[in-house]
Amino acid sequence: MAVQNPPRRGVFTGILGTLVFSAIAGILVAALVTPAIAVASVTAKSGFGIFNNLPSYIEIGIQAAHNKIYAKSRGKDVQIATIFNQNRQEVTWENVSQYAKDAAVDGEDRRFYSHGGVDPTGVLRAVISNAGGGTTQGASTIAQQLVKNILIQQALQIHKSTPEATLAAQKAAIAAAQATTLSRKLKEIKLAISLEKKYTKNEVLLAYLNIAGFNGTTYGIESAAERYYGIHAKDLNIVQSATIMAIVQKPTTRAPINAAGYAQNTARRNHILQAMEAAGHITKAQSTAAQAVVESPKTVKNISPNNGCIAATNYSKWFCDYVTKLIPELTSLGATKSQRVRAWSHGGYDLHTTLNLSLQRVAQRTVSQFVPAYTPFLNLGGASTSVEMGTGRIITMAENKKFDNTAKGGGNRTSAVNLNANYAYGGSAGFQGGSTYKAFTLIDWLRHGHGLNEYVNGNARTVNQSSFANTCPDGPFIGPYTFHNDEGQTRGPVSVMTATAASINAGFISMAQQLNLCDIRNVAMSLGVRTAATFTNPFNGAVGNAPMTNPSSVLGTNLVSPLTMAAAFAGIGNKGTYCAPIAIDSITSPTGTRLPGQQRQCRKAVPTNIAQAAVYALQGSLGGGPAGGAGTGGASNPRDGTAVFGKTGTTNNSLQSWVVGANSKVATAVWVGNIRGSVPLRATYIPGVGNAALIRHQIFPNIQRAIDKVYHPAASFPTPNSSLLKSSGTKVTNGKGG
Repeated sequence: MAVQNPPRRGVFTGILGTLVFSAIAGILVAALVTPAIAVASVTAKSGFGIFNNLPSYIEIGIQAAHNKIYAKSRGKDVQIATIFNQNRQEVTWENVSQYAKDAAVDGEDRRFYSHGGVDPTGVLRAVISNAGGGTTQGASTIAQQLVKNILIQQALQIHKSTPEATLAAQKAAIAAAQATTLSRKLKEIKLAISLEKKYTKNEVLLAYLNIAGFNGTTYGIESAAERYYGIHAKDLNIVQSATIMAIVQKPTTRAPINAAGYAQNTARRNHILQAMEAAGHITKAQSTAAQAVVESPKTVKNISPNNGCIAATNYSKWFCDYVTKLIPELTSLGATKSQRVRAWSHGGYDLHTTLNLSLQRVAQRTVSQFVPAYTPFLNLGGASTSVEMGTGRIITMAENKKFDNTAKGGGNRTSAVNLNANYAYGGSAGFQGGSTYKAFTLIDWLRHGHGLNEYVNGNARTVNQSSFANTCPDGPFIGPYTFHNDEGQTRGPVSVMTATAASINAGFISMAQQLNLCDIRNVAMSLGVRTAATFTNPFNGAVGNAPMTNPSSVLGTNLVSPLTMAAAFAGIGNKGTYCAPIAIDSITSPTGTRLPGQQRQCRKAVPTNIAQAAVYALQGSLGGGPAGGAGTGGASNPRDGTAVFGKTGTTNNSLQSWVVGANSKVATAVWVGNIRGSVPLRATYIPGVGNAALIRHQIFPNIQRAIDKVYHPAASFPTPNSSLLKSSGTKVTNGKGG
């Protein structure tokens, strides 16, 4: 087959090519045509020495392909995203058009079905043609081209300790696979011969069609058919087949994506059509009609493939991004982080996730409806995530900003920072949790023998920080600490039940003074609470993500993520058994093997009776349970006949606002606040929505009601043992002990 090179080809290149092909021709003629002469020839013997010492084994293997991410919708898997480095979808023999198979054979290797992997006639023809100069003749069979492509794909799988070293090693290996040297060509020939001994002709041809490059990241006949024509490979007609196969020799110049590409592609396409006619695979009339077709943007669609989370379905982009951040941790993909990243890069995996697409639509629509993606007067953010009790499965994850991780970004209505997740999984440093953090003081209070009906000082005041016991190494904290209640909440003695329902700051500070700040932190950590980002503790210089234990931490000054808080409250509602959040149920490998997803990591964090007593009290915070309407978050109660518990939270100056609540099966965290800046939400009115500080009460019940319809939770929670309603006599007074 003749290949037109650019004019003024270098003399050295021409001579080198002739010498290489001449040497190969000599060996092949000796080996495949006249073996008797070869035995007597010193030159041939020398050639055989080189030939015999080369590797003779290569496998077609599984090529780089798409990774697919799935969610559940009404019990069925629904694909939400495709992620790949190479746009390839391997197809079976029957799913490739016969015209495409014929175009490949007639255009690239017309004696494909008669030779043994190497075409001696083609090699000799190339030697004679190349020796004459002007036009260079290729001699690579389909098997040889397949070998070269396999070696290139193997090169792309090389991974070193640094990205720079990886790139250098890959480039070197690719150059070796394409080098114009005698040893490289002999290696290719020997491997091609071994391929055709191991695989059938149709297997070799199909592998070639699945591995060949069709410009850019498009590889394989199926992806090429979808990119250029928007159809499957099995549906390619005569013109389409020849047009696509015209690309493979020179993908960067013959791809029909611009005027020059159309012209060069048409010339090569018509040559292939003529070869198909000569082989009897199409008639002269078909060939003439096909050659008369003028390809243009009207016929060649050139569809950009949907790749990455930015191209995921509208409701799942943020969750998709979260899932991809988990890849280095998925042990099913490899024993080490580098092996897992390499496996994902190669592709072909199906990730079956925990996302409930029906509920996710509700969550995303609700967050988008009530939290504008852009407001001119503050950088307002909104996020919501829901976690299943007993499993840790994340079933929803929504954010007000549109996901855009492109280099240019999409403006002030978009973001690449996942406000639901910790920094390592989305880039967010988290937000002060406010009064939602009080749940951990409540649990520690109950753990130390105190009762819900005990009374504590509910007055705002100034105390000395040294009055708090703290066995953690954060401190010591010294000096005065002044704290306030919310407006209208200055009062005297108050029961812990009422302090919880009405979220009275002074009541919880009084409780903490009878406990140990380190114990409160340990309760939070047992329920999975960590700061959203690693930080350096300003008091002791420690680096980590353990929450701080300064007295104000009782009122929620640690920076946490919505996902962390949803999982913590799910643990409380699950009778004290905490399950770390997971997003991937299972994985299907490129070979179709079902592999484990993220392992469920559940542990007993809080005794069952303590957890149930905490739930009993926390019902009041959402305006239900024994505290009745005393709760500050009554507006968040779904009021649909199911029991709900939780805690609202508003930070100093109302910069952040929260609702974290749950039914008996799912916990949901809702955060609305300043992404950056310090605009008071209570003094901010959002057109068409209302007071910014109250948006949380519009989001939480809408999402929770949808969850209730799917999960059918309990209508009530158990009443705790009477010993947890009143003091059992085991007290930790004045902050000592515990």
